Amino acid sequence: MPRQFKLSKSKLLAYRQCPKRLWLQTHRPELAKVDDATTVIMASGTEVGEVFRSLFPNGVLIDDESLGDALASTREALINAPNVPIFEATFEANDVLVRVDMLAPNQHGYELVEVKSSTRVKSYHLDDAAIQTWVTQNAGIPVTRTAIAHIDNSFIYPGEQEYRGLFAEETINEQVAERLPHIIHWVRDAQSMLADDEPCIEAGNQCHDPFACPFVAYCVPDVEGPEYPVEILPRSNRLVATLKAEGYDDLCAVPGDRLERAIHQKVHRVTKSGQAELSDEGREIARSLPYPRYYLDFETIGFAVPRWAGTWPYQQVPFQFSCHVELAPGVVAPTGFLSTDGLDPRRAFAEALINAVNAKLFADRGMEFNPMGPVLVYNAPFERSRIKELAEHLPDLAEQLLEINERMVDFLPITREHYYHPEMRGSWSLKAVLPTIDAGLGYDGMAVANGGMAQDAFLEMIDVGTDEGRKEELRQGLLDYCALDTYALVQLVEFFSKES
Repeated sequence: MPRQFKLSKSKLLAYRQCPKRLWLQTHRPELAKVDDATTVIMASGTEVGEVFRSLFPNGVLIDDESLGDALASTREALINAPNVPIFEATFEANDVLVRVDMLAPNQHGYELVEVKSSTRVKSYHLDDAAIQTWVTQNAGIPVTRTAIAHIDNSFIYPGEQEYRGLFAEETINEQVAERLPHIIHWVRDAQSMLADDEPCIEAGNQCHDPFACPFVAYCVPDVEGPEYPVEILPRSNRLVATLKAEGYDDLCAVPGDRLERAIHQKVHRVTKSGQAELSDEGREIARSLPYPRYYLDFETIGFAVPRWAGTWPYQQVPFQFSCHVELAPGVVAPTGFLSTDGLDPRRAFAEALINAVNAKLFADRGMEFNPMGPVLVYNAPFERSRIKELAEHLPDLAEQLLEINERMVDFLPITREHYYHPEMRGSWSLKAVLPTIDAGLGYDGMAVANGGMAQDAFLEMIDVGTDEGRKEELRQGLLDYCALDTYALVQLVEFFSKES
């Protein structure tokens, strides 16, 4: 008789995504590589669950680490506290074990609620809740309603730890009922697969949908391929699939007449020639920018559970900016702002920003000029949106903030239209462009080297448990990273301005 493997909801969901993922998770777990983004998502989910439970202060939490103890504690809670919600209620049936986010009594039995940190019900949530319901019912609990509680992004946090209204519930009885007859087959097929050799499944969309698989590096090892694969063509998934089906892996081998879009033709042409292209029009745009020039970049943080009154779930709240002010050709003065106290940063951020882009910080140097020069950013929609939100929140500063948006010049579309280097490999991100204009500029080796790391550093810096030495280290890392973003933009505009 084949060995029976214990399954859980997460394991069955892994099987549904890709049988090979579950096999590796069970037999070769040491091959998994969990990225930082996954860790952040898990931490956010934990916080969301804690806040949800706080809305039902009379509930019972099953927090035993041992599954055997958790099963026993759940049985006791059902007997001793029959009229209150049970959190993390633990059940086992048909070799599948689940922990239910909330099991609450109702008039005809129980309702099962799964809590999600997303702002809507997603398709894989339905499988998730169906598995929970199936096991719970087979354990003898009459589940009469199944629901998903997700974040309501119309919620505005009033402060004082008042989170009623943060969650919206959607009943999904009908969708669960459609899935219930199939779950026994999922379980049997997963058991059979686990008892066999490693399944042979090629990498595909399932490697990233609905979750990033931690075994991608194992399933898709680095292999020698073309230096410039067809995948570098930007925004071209369908075209790339067609070219690969026709046997084209190397972009240089693709006939030029197969590419219709101008941006694809440029990438193909430059890649084949090996020579970067910068148009005369691009040079003229850069040279025509008046002084003073303000090079600006924001860092933001978004919480599933809002921390500051007046903010909403996942609102991107700016906590830092860097601004390099080019007063005249070659005369550059850096400034910026970083919130370090953990309080709502928006007013202090806005006031510092208004001062920085009007050269008021340099008035004591006796310089006389019109301060209202262009504000240069890389990907303006993001900064414009944050400034608009600040203006709505701070009406007394709204006119000055919105005036910044009117002065804003986005250098990303200018770069995309007028410059390309083979080593950008289809990307116009600042991190891709920067090494092509100056090999000495880059983010490698920095304590904070990307936006995700900046958010992590900010959270650690404002945590009350972080010691002062570590806080200073994180503060400096954030300052260095954000300043490099704006310094890089200074260098890019200077590069465009040079004589050909």
